[in-house]
Amino acid sequence: MHALNPPYTQWSRLALPLAYSAISAAETSGATLLFPANLYNFGSPLPPVIDENTPTRASSRKGQLRVAIEDRIAEAAERGVRVIIVRAGDFYGRGHGTWFDLVLTKELGRGRVTYPGALDVTHEWAYLPDFAAALLRVANRRETLPQFASFGFPGHAVTGRELTASIARAVRDKVEVKHMTWWLIHSLRPIVPLCRELSEVAYLWNEPHRIDGGRLQAAIGEIARTPLDLAVARALEDLRATV
Repeated sequence: MHALNPPYTQWSRLALPLAYSAISAAETSGATLLFPANLYNFGSPLPPVIDENTPTRASSRKGQLRVAIEDRIAEAAERGVRVIIVRAGDFYGRGHGTWFDLVLTKELGRGRVTYPGALDVTHEWAYLPDFAAALLRVANRRETLPQFASFGFPGHAVTGRELTASIARAVRDKVEVKHMTWWLIHSLRPIVPLCRELSEVAYLWNEPHRIDGGRLQAAIGEIARTPLDLAVARALEDLRATV
């Protein structure tokens, strides 16, 4: 599986070489190449419903890199590598390094939640244990799939208001909901590399979208999805356990 994800500021330098290494390893070993894809490929404006037939229209450098990676993976499939792509929204659960812990719940100990976008806009999230379970199930059926198989994983497509309310229920207390200071991030783009990279994906938080999982369900059967409140509570427990 190719799931190496360099820091935003190193994407332009590392993303393609890492993908080439994974492709080469799969070609050499005869292994199936599993690739967890994201939504950067589709750019702004985002289609409200994204499936396997949604055309790519990247509007950011990271999106263009993702499209290039998937193009190289598709070419590898034409050369005989078995490929499975499963596309998901933003991951959360089982550890650190996501928007959920780095932004949303960073100040939860002070009773604050910072949401990156409009509270009434639907955003696609993927609870990592659910995604991993689906990935394993589709991998176990690889012999029944075409040489190149692509699927969408439907996680929790919820509004910011629904997610922050779920966080409040998990901690059994009221939380103050703050908004991410995008104006400051945008203004610092010329001098702060991370702000430049974050600005590219700001649209994901203000354009409603969800993933259609019909093809995945047809391939593996009913998709197990942990209820939102339980997934959020477990994700917070995971973060406390790894502090």
